[in-house]
Amino acid sequence: MNLSNFDNPPLGFVLVFLLFSLLFLSNTYKLWFKTDSYYQDIYKSLTNEKTPYPFKNFFLKRLENRRRWEVEQKIFSIIGFVAVIGADILVVMAFIK
Repeated sequence: MNLSNFDNPPLGFVLVFLLFSLLFLSNTYKLWFKTDSYYQDIYKSLTNEKTPYPFKNFFLKRLENRRRWEVEQKIFSIIGFVAVIGADILVVMAFIK
């Protein structure tokens, strides 16, 4: 495979790319339609002492004002949704070509 030529990406790359997109879209769905449980899952994960997250205190501080956190996350998710769908279309089109 020639890494300098991305006109025809390999199938493995396309599948992994779409898998990561699906992960983002799944989290976006949870944010928009299951906000309470999504917020609680994130909070529990960050407060669990067994999970070594970098910048844990920074993210916990962001969660203190839940309403602001929701608005920021939903704005980011709209931008991310457009970017992810656009990138998926481009990658699939390059693969099909």
